[in-house]
Amino acid sequence: TLLCFRWYCSILRSYKEVRHMKLYFKQRLFSWFDSYDIYDEAGNTAFVVKGELAWGHLLRIYNSCGKEVGYIKEKVFTWLPKFEMYVDSRYVGCISKEFTFIRPRFNIDYNGWNIDGDWLEWDYNIRDCTGRYIACVSKEIWNWTDTYVLDVQDPQDALYVLMLVLAIDAQKCTRND
Repeated sequence: TLLCFRWYCSILRSYKEVRHMKLYFKQRLFSWFDSYDIYDEAGNTAFVVKGELAWGHLLRIYNSCGKEVGYIKEKVFTWLPKFEMYVDSRYVGCISKEFTFIRPRFNIDYNGWNIDGDWLEWDYNIRDCTGRYIACVSKEIWNWTDTYVLDVQDPQDALYVLMLVLAIDAQKCTRND
């Protein structure tokens, strides 16, 4: 199924619009807290993510100029992982994990989006409520740190897609600790 999923993502990429954007999400190897660098296709820094000491995960997102553009914050004392998303200190939505046995599922209360992923939680399709393709996220497995490729259809959605990927990666880290 992993090969089929990657093939499906490659088919979706072939039907891309002109506004299509690809980001490379790479966790820093040596850092006290979760830190990530996000690059565009040309290798330029698009976003920098820095973790902070807090109850649960708190990840602040900065643009290439160093201005904070958003953050995600884990809600503590919940049965399953739940993350709130903020853009410019304004609450925009929440992502929470559902209870399932085999295939992970997430509830997103932002823009009617939903996530369909594989059972390893490495590859995802993000779609809106009409089925329109928003992004395809795939994890590269032969790296020292967590590395994802975010294939975003509309660059205006890049920050929101990044927030979802950060939340999913953070819940996996919490579960594995």
